[in-house]
Amino acid sequence: MTLDDYIADHFDRFTAELAELCAIPSVSAERSALGEAAAWVAARLERLGANVEVLPTADGGPPVVMAGLGPADAARTLLVYNHYDVQPVDPVDEWSSPPFEATVRDGRLYGRGTYDDKGNLTNRIHALEAWSATRGALPVRIVFLIEGEEEVGSPHLPGFCEAHGDRWRGADGCLWEAGGRDSERRYVLYCGVKGLAGFELRARGGATDAHSANATLLPNAAWRLVWALAALKGPDEEILIDGLMDHVAAPTEVELRALETIPFDDVALRDAYGLDTLLLGLEGADALRRHLYAPTCTINGVHGGYAGPDLKTVLPARASAKLDFRLVPNLTPALVEDLLRRHLDRRGFGDVEVARLWGEHPARGDVDSGVARAAIAAARAVAGSEPVVWPHMPATGPMHSVCAQFGVPAVGFGVGHAESGAHAPNESIRLDDYADGLRLTVKFLEVFASA
Repeated sequence: MTLDDYIADHFDRFTAELAELCAIPSVSAERSALGEAAAWVAARLERLGANVEVLPTADGGPPVVMAGLGPADAARTLLVYNHYDVQPVDPVDEWSSPPFEATVRDGRLYGRGTYDDKGNLTNRIHALEAWSATRGALPVRIVFLIEGEEEVGSPHLPGFCEAHGDRWRGADGCLWEAGGRDSERRYVLYCGVKGLAGFELRARGGATDAHSANATLLPNAAWRLVWALAALKGPDEEILIDGLMDHVAAPTEVELRALETIPFDDVALRDAYGLDTLLLGLEGADALRRHLYAPTCTINGVHGGYAGPDLKTVLPARASAKLDFRLVPNLTPALVEDLLRRHLDRRGFGDVEVARLWGEHPARGDVDSGVARAAIAAARAVAGSEPVVWPHMPATGPMHSVCAQFGVPAVGFGVGHAESGAHAPNESIRLDDYADGLRLTVKFLEVFASA
């Protein structure tokens, strides 16, 4: 039986299994149904013929599903990273169908997790099934690592990788969880990620809120916080934290050449947000380079005092702000925390507390690695066009913990499309992209095995 025949004969079952997994409301932010989702994944991998373990993480975190498949003495080993948790569904009234009831409309499958990341996960399982049914023994050793809290920053994964990393240390490559097709139906591949450091700044005034008539004599925590925030970034968009920019690594020549091949529509991005210009008036290649290789310092939200209807003349005793920093090589969460603390202290804000929330290291991608070249060749063969290869994505994931610290190069591709709406209402995949994703993974394994 040919691969296409097998896909056609079993496609309805494949999508039904994806819908079954999507029906499990495994929202990591809500600690919901994570054990149930892990058990479903483990059982499905066992049916595939894998050796499966459901391993605990520290402090009662969600379990990690690990599985091995293929010959132990294979010449090449592929690590496959995915996650079984999903984002919350809010605002639920913007969904056209129930978010945990995968629904087909106009050639698309709608539901939370259909793309990120349950669709990518089941697609790889189904591709391996199709390989075994149509081609026999796998040509590589597969190691699955499937976690349950990627959507909240994978807080337990670094410790898990430290404890279990010898299981995949020395792997020849990692198939990462993210990817899909752009608006021109070109495959988009990712080889690295930005890092992230999240903090809360907390300012305090008196012991309790006071009448604002006392603002002549009593401190205002909200003003104290605003002044501290103003010391972090200027109106020219430059990060002012002492020494931070000195640690930023410039892109390599290979990375700069890769940027030249990325179609980046800055006009469409600007129009999508109703803007006349992007920040600093940047366009084209300059905008793309800043997007990928500049760190950020972002105020996510500010809280303090009263912001309800009408006016309450209050002098706030407490004020706080959530911040995140997107990190590029060679910035790390610990380094940014240290620089931020020192910067505030030097400017007289030693009383403003810096509480670290969570962080992930950046992972520099290698577009010339063997695993990336195999993915490029496979995408070219399946789509009939050149894929778009990003040295790294502007977003964040635990690639450093899983791959980079062990010297394992990564590449990401998947079943999403330009309008998949990951993290948003009406998340979806196209059914024909799911079928092509099976062909892509099979072709990738073929090329990767022979490289």
